[in-house]
Amino acid sequence: MLRVAGLRKAFTTPAGDLTVLDGVDLEVGRGEVVALAGRSGSGKTVLLTVVAGWDRPDAGTVQRPGDGRDRGAGAGAATGRPAWDDVALVPQSLGLLDELTVGENIALPGRLDGVGRDDVGALTTRLGLDHLVDRFPDEVSLGERQRVALVRAAALSPRLLIADEPVAHQNQAWAEVVMAVVAELAQRGTGCLIATHDEVALRAADRIVRLRNP
Repeated sequence: MLRVAGLRKAFTTPAGDLTVLDGVDLEVGRGEVVALAGRSGSGKTVLLTVVAGWDRPDAGTVQRPGDGRDRGAGAGAATGRPAWDDVALVPQSLGLLDELTVGENIALPGRLDGVGRDDVGALTTRLGLDHLVDRFPDEVSLGERQRVALVRAAALSPRLLIADEPVAHQNQAWAEVVMAVVAELAQRGTGCLIATHDEVALRAADRIVRLRNP
């Protein structure tokens, strides 16, 4: 699902160039849950944004689902970013649209890229969101918004799921439910890459990759 080789990324700061990633090699297989671990500043979020196509590396290669696909006039065609059913992202910011209800946010990928999963409603219920579908994101808790972002990401059973701290706003009980949902996505064939420091998420991973500062 994903192959990263020799990836390097630096940013210009007033004190000079700051290298965040240097020589990163990583693979995520079909149906595998891989956790990125490392202390704050080790580059976990930067690596995820590069893998998602939101940023470009300074060196190295990223091969992900959908690369080279002719998307016609559909979503992602203008930017070259992967389509929702190729790569879905749960960012730390969650990325929900404030003007859409919870239900409309969840339905958005299906509207943009095609028919969604038949069990989205059941997944919404399982994650404790079924009674919130007519509310707006600012009318629900942060933990609930995070679970909305996960349902939206899972809506098209993407080939690759990227999630940045997906249980950061959950108590242990909900964290276990969230990771069970991620594991079930993997069982369907989705490769899952998550950045986390949470023990519940780390225990649920098939493999842990630790980043160290360059």
